[in-house]
Formats: sequence, C-alpha cells, structure tokens
Amino acid sequence: MRPKTPSFFYLLALVLGISTVLLFSPACNPSGKSGMIDLQSGERVLLVGSNLCSRMLNFGHFETEVQLRHLGDSIIIRNMCDGGNTPGFRPHPGRVTPWAFPGAEIYQSELAKNSGSRGHFETPDEWLTRLEADVIVAFFGYPESFSGEAGLENFEGELTAFVEHTISQKYNGSSAPRLVLVSPIAFEDLSTDADLPNGMEENKNLKLYAEAMSVIADQKNIPFIDVYSVSKNWYDEYTEYLTQDGFQLTDEGYVLFGDYLADQLFGSENTSDFTHRDLVHDAVMEKNWFWHNDFKIPNGVHVFGRRYDPFGPDNYPFELKKIREMTAIRDQAIWQAGQGHQMDLAAADAKTSVLPPVETNYKPSEKNGTEEYLYGQDALDQLTAAPGYKIELFASEREFPDLANPVQMSFDNAGRLWVGVMPSYPHYKPGDPKPNDKLIILEDTDGDGKADKQTTWADGLHLTIGIGEQFQICAL
Repeated sequence: MRPKTPSFFYLLALVLGISTVLLFSPACNPSGKSGMIDLQSGERVLLVGSNLCSRMLNFGHFETEVQLRHLGDSIIIRNMCDGGNTPGFRPHPGRVTPWAFPGAEIYQSELAKNSGSRGHFETPDEWLTRLEADVIVAFFGYPESFSGEAGLENFEGELTAFVEHTISQKYNGSSAPRLVLVSPIAFEDLSTDADLPNGMEENKNLKLYAEAMSVIADQKNIPFIDVYSVSKNWYDEYTEYLTQDGFQLTDEGYVLFGDYLADQLFGSENTSDFTHRDLVHDAVMEKNWFWHNDFKIPNGVHVFGRRYDPFGPDNYPFELKKIREMTAIRDQAIWQAGQGHQMDLAAADAKTSVLPPVETNYKPSEKNGTEEYLYGQDALDQLTAAPGYKIELFASEREFPDLANPVQMSFDNAGRLWVGVMPSYPHYKPGDPKPNDKLIILEDTDGDGKADKQTTWADGLHLTIGIGEQFQICAL
C-alpha cells in the first residue's frame, strides 16, 4: 500500500505538524543537521515506553531507517518497551519493585502496588546503565489516556518526574542522556468495517495527553515529536487502514512511523532506493529476535524470578551471557549489511561462550517413577478407565513425530484434532536452532478411528500455549 497523491491541505498539515514539533522541541543538535539529535559514531539509542514502541520489534522499520542514515557509524539500538508501561510503573514478574524510579509509586493507585513478585531482573535504570544509553526515546501517553481528563494532572506529574529523573542520570558513565518524548498516535476509525470504537472519544483524550507532553517537553527544554497530529493526517490520506484495530499499527503503518520518526530525530534523508535496504532490514529483524529473547525471555520466572532457585544458577547466567554475545554479533551483522555484506552468523556464533553441561536433578524412585516411556498400546495397557468409559489411541508420536510435547488440543466440528506442540519448552536455549513449535491438525480420513493425515497449520512458533476457537472456525 502506498499513499494517494497528497493534497495541498495534506502537505500544509505536514508542514504545520513539523512546525509544531520544532516549536516545542528546542534543538539539541550542535552540528546544524535538520534532526533533533546529532547521533555520533558508536552511540547507543534506547527506546522506553509502552505498546506503540514495543511492537516496533516485530517490524524493524525504524531501526532500518536509522542504520541506513548512519552507515559506518556502528549505532546500537535496544528496545526496552512493553505494553502497559508508564513513565513510572513498569512491572515484571522477575523483579521485586515495579517502579521505574524513586517516588514513582505516588502516581499510581492501589491497583498498581507491588504485586509480591520476586527475583533479580534488573530495574530500568540498571538496564540503561549496563547498556550505556546515550539517547533515550520515550513513548508514553496511550494507556494513560484511558484515565481521561480526570487523570491528566496525575500523568503530567508522573511524566515530569520521569523526565527530571532521566536527565539527571549518567547512564553512559560520563554525560546525561539526550531524552526525546514521543506522543501516542491517534486512534483510527475502523468502525464501518469492524465492531470497534470510531475513535472520537479516544482521540479527544489522546489529544489532551499529547498536548500535555508537548508542554512538559517545552518546560524541560527537551525535544518532543507529535505523532498524534501526523498520524491523523495519514489516516485521512491513505485508502487502506494503517492499524489493525484502531491503535496498533500495521506493517505499512510502521513503515510510515519509522521513517517519520527517523526523520524527526536524526534528519530527513531519502533511503527508499538504498541498494542494501532489504539486507539491513533482515539483519535488524534477526538482531531483534535475539534481543527479544534476552529482555523478554519467555518463562523469565525461571531465569530471573521465583523459580530461579535452586537450580537456575547452574545454567541461566551462562545462557544470558551467550545470548548477549550472539546479539552483539548481530549488531555487527547489521553494520556489515549496510556495506552490502552478509555475515556468516553460524561461524561467529561458534566463537561465543560454550554452555556448561547441566546435570539433571531427576532421581528415579518409586515416587518419581522411572525413565521408561510407554508408547501406544503399552501406555493404554497401563490405564484404567472409569465404568462406562473407554480409552482409544487416536494418534501417537511414532506415527506423527511432530506430536512432541503436546500442550493443548481441541477437536473441531469436522472431527479433526488441533494440537499445539511445544518441544522448545520452557524457552529457546542459546546456540540451539530457533524454536519450531507448531499448530498441527490430525485427521482420520478413512474412518477407522485413528489419525492418518497431518496438516501443519502454523510453524516457526515459540511456546504454543493454547488454541482458541478461532482456529476451529478458520480451519483450512
């Protein structure tokens, strides 16, 4: 999808929108470039915020734009955003405190108090310090806007406290981070085609919160990017929807968002015909996958939280070290891709830390059972059904090897068995092939009561923990 020919009023709106950004965004770029930030070679850009920026990991367009604008500069970007995060409230099941900075608790209700979680997952400040943040781009205001006008004063206080705390730090060890605030996008009206709000009430609140962010940025002399106004113009000008549900951008939406954000932050540059764009984007997505499996590692309760002791110390510190080495290798792959080179990742990964062997804590006993695994009829022979019931074998992993570690199953109205399999449980182990969990369909085509056909409905998944009714309705 590409935009229609822009109208005069659309171009005028873009000019006015950019003017608004600059009005509330005093320049912090001493080199005189058109962007707000003069990004130097080797600097590190950290993203914090909620869902708008969290989902950027899934698309990679913003980082691709930044890397193309800074070929040879070895820029490192890390996305620390997560849905529902606010300037001060960022809970994690593997961390004792949900607060992003001292005093943040005064801006939350009793519903956001300490959950009783425990563990050693680093605080936001600890992550930013270890990652040596030079530039921090903060995306807030959307979840907070649900509090409406009544919650605006509290949001202003929380955001102000976040800004004051952040610019008083020296995460890189020598200087305060250059902080930029980014407004939420507008809500897109999809109500004619879906059972969704038309966005009028949502946009009234979002506008209030975006304006409040603008005022605070002006008061604190930091840059502010107004994507609320700009996104409203996008919705008017594009013939196809740019969001999935009114507020979560599509791939095309993130193309626009990433390009606009990079232009505002680091200066406008046409990268659309860059020779190695696809190679850079692929390298960014590869790096994002590994970063995601560090910062948002599934089943982190084992890695950082209440299930870490007593056995976690035997392997998880070593696995984290290795995946961070692998992520750093993929930063280099991005830089090489910008020069048109495709890095041999397997060869580079082979030089990362070797994971130590981990001894099993399983001890066969009468209570724990034995290591013998029963298949098919052998397993059936050990089962006793309640009166009036019988147990029959429909499928086994001998006939269907993909039926490894099934965790959820459901018959549809055609008699087919949908199964979620999760051989990667509890999560990806650094150095192994990427997970290939699946949703498979097992079918009895000859009516003998046993499956004889498998269809792989989806693969390349990671932790298929459930199957919803939509899978039955949308069967092949």
